[in-house]
Amino acid sequence: MISIPDAESGHVYLVGAGPGDPALLTLRAAHLLKTADVVLPDDLVSDEILALASPTALIIPVGKRCGQPRITQAGIHALLLEHASAGSSVVRLKSGDPLIFGRAAEEIAFLREHSIPFAIVPGITAAFAVAAALETPLTDRTRASKLILATAHHAAGKLALTPSWSGASPNEATLVIYMPGRNFETLAQDLIGSGIAPETPCTAVSCASTPEEHIHITTLAELSSPDVGPAPVLLLIGPPISKPEH
Repeated sequence: MISIPDAESGHVYLVGAGPGDPALLTLRAAHLLKTADVVLPDDLVSDEILALASPTALIIPVGKRCGQPRITQAGIHALLLEHASAGSSVVRLKSGDPLIFGRAAEEIAFLREHSIPFAIVPGITAAFAVAAALETPLTDRTRASKLILATAHHAAGKLALTPSWSGASPNEATLVIYMPGRNFETLAQDLIGSGIAPETPCTAVSCASTPEEHIHITTLAELSSPDVGPAPVLLLIGPPISKPEH
């Protein structure tokens, strides 16, 4: 039998909630939700996952959607400090994996600065859930020897540059873009201009692993914003990306 420790008083846990499907939570993530005193979830964390929290837990949504925060990052830091200092166990619940485009670096630095004990609990990132839904690997010995994870979303004050290729040929890699924005035509043209062939297969997946999941399969040259479902969207580009055969 697996023994998983309860959430400890005064500790903060940066927990990955996975891509959306509650069945894709790790055992440790689910147990920490059941035993934590305070849960600070992102907006993308589903109600089904939050329902796994203890009935006595204080749940404080701290999400940011489309660049419009419900609370600032400094405000999130203040909540972590307030509740951990008061002796509560705190789960900072992040969509996907906390270490992939989840602002974990800022929260880790804050927790260390204030000597707050913390632990990181990995989650299934959206790229892996999407690959499973497409029934296709992100890497392939004959077509894609590397995987690049990128985002089109940047911190305030940082120049937003379209992810570009360098080094090996684009034919040897799969590019996954998180938070690609909504102007897919411009993004596609920028990527083509950076060296990716227009006929390269690409897939835009909206609301991955949820009942609202929408998969749009096309080529980079034919990628069109009206055909892509609502946010959150993940864009996959590269030779291995294809439609399931059944």
